[in-house]
Amino acid sequence: MQAAFGRFRAANPEPRGELEHLNAFTLLVAVALSAQATDKGVNRATRDLFAIADTPEKMLALGEEGLIAHIRTIGLYRNKARNIIKLSRILIEEYDGVVPSSRAALQSLPGVGRKTANVVLNIWFGLPAQAVDTHIFRLGNRSGLAVGRDPDAVERAIEDNVPAEFQRHAHHWLILHGRYICTARKPRCADCIIADLCLYEEKTA
Repeated sequence: MQAAFGRFRAANPEPRGELEHLNAFTLLVAVALSAQATDKGVNRATRDLFAIADTPEKMLALGEEGLIAHIRTIGLYRNKARNIIKLSRILIEEYDGVVPSSRAALQSLPGVGRKTANVVLNIWFGLPAQAVDTHIFRLGNRSGLAVGRDPDAVERAIEDNVPAEFQRHAHHWLILHGRYICTARKPRCADCIIADLCLYEEKTA
């Protein structure tokens, strides 16, 4: 673990998420929209959206139909729009329009699951929360870095096994490595900086 994450850090000392956002609220919305969608697709949809609705108050004023007009290209857009309007209202009524820094509070919002909450906690609040997506789940199990039968188990494996000094950026390094190097169908093992530490037996040339 020390060797693998040491290499990740050396190659990319300050990894960043790829979802564009302006503040905690727009990050929360962007992550909620990214479920079953690509970051690039979400970014295309939210650039104009966030220019006019970057707070819960403005989003509520835009309304569900107004929001739908901006996010039609994103999968499950009607359900996501409904949840975003609901969570905007809750943020205003219960949190004075401020995105909470508690996982439990975040997960109580409509359309916000553990992964979404962890992304917000990590990126915006700087907490060592591990958001396990399909890339991390695949990479963790394939490489042996974080083995688990489901995302929660992989999350626990990262928390238990990755040295504390790497916890803050662990999920970013793993997401980016899984997205661009350790891809699903044909991993780019020849370009992998941890290939010699990886337990995957069917390495590509």
